[in-house]
Amino acid sequence: MCRFEFGGQLAVAVRRAKYAESGSALARQLGRLLAPLPSADLVVPVPLHPRRLRFRGFNQAAELVRGAGGRPALSHLARVRDTPPQTDKPPPARLGNVAGAFSARNVFGAHVLLVDDVMTTGATADACARALRQAGAAAVMVLALARAPA
Repeated sequence: MCRFEFGGQLAVAVRRAKYAESGSALARQLGRLLAPLPSADLVVPVPLHPRRLRFRGFNQAAELVRGAGGRPALSHLARVRDTPPQTDKPPPARLGNVAGAFSARNVFGAHVLLVDDVMTTGATADACARALRQAGAAAVMVLALARAPA
C-alpha cells in the first residue's frame, strides 16, 4: 500500500530526504505521514548496499520507520549486491536489476512489514519480498510513502 502519489512538493522532500545533508531528519519527519504503521512482527526497511549506506550516512527507509514511531528491524534483510539506481532504468529492466540483490534471515514465521520511500514498478519490493518469503516469512506487506507513476 502507498500513502501518497509521488509528485510536487512530496517528490522534492523525498529527494532531499535521500540526498541532502539533513536528509535523515527530513526522512524522520516524512515518516510521520506513514503513522500509524500496520501491525507486524517485524518492520523491515528496504536496505541499502553497505557502500551506499556509508556514502549516504543513513537509510532513508529506516528513518521513515523511526519517524512513524516504529523500530526498524535492520538485521533481517540485507542488500548483498550493489545495484545501480532504479531511477535510470525502464520498467522491464528494473526486475533484472534487483533480482537476487537481497538476502533475508531470522524471519521464519514472521509477519513482515516492508517499508520504502517510493514505489514505482514494485521491482525492489518484489525482490525484497521474495527474499523474505524464501527465508520463511509467513507474510510480507509492503508500505511505501508514495507511489510514482511507472
